[in-house]
Amino acid sequence: MDDEDWREDCAPRRVMEIFSTKWTSMILHTLHARHRGAARSGALHRSLPGLSKKMFVQTLRDMETSGLISRQVGSAVPPAVTYTLTPLGQRFVGLVDMVYDWGRDNADALDALQPREGARRLRPMSTE
Repeated sequence: MDDEDWREDCAPRRVMEIFSTKWTSMILHTLHARHRGAARSGALHRSLPGLSKKMFVQTLRDMETSGLISRQVGSAVPPAVTYTLTPLGQRFVGLVDMVYDWGRDNADALDALQPREGARRLRPMSTE
């Protein structure tokens, strides 16, 4: 590998930047898995428990700017807003699905991890 592979804006770092935003991968996964790649704003938001409206809107704006989703505004009153995976978003969701599948396959190991301070993760219920 040469120095270009380690520069600050290299492709692997840009991928991790997308993953570092808490809700981006979850929105991509939900849009793909639950809504077949396109959903109205309200339906998509209801599919993401724990996501505030403010963070939802901000994340969607960032994702649109990044080219992962597109936003279509209908002509109805009030306007119906639909979000759709772009070709880039469809390519990226494959990686997201691999990570989510790994998480499901390794849930026992993840459950054994100590929760981070401030994390909302619930402890598994005891079977005793």
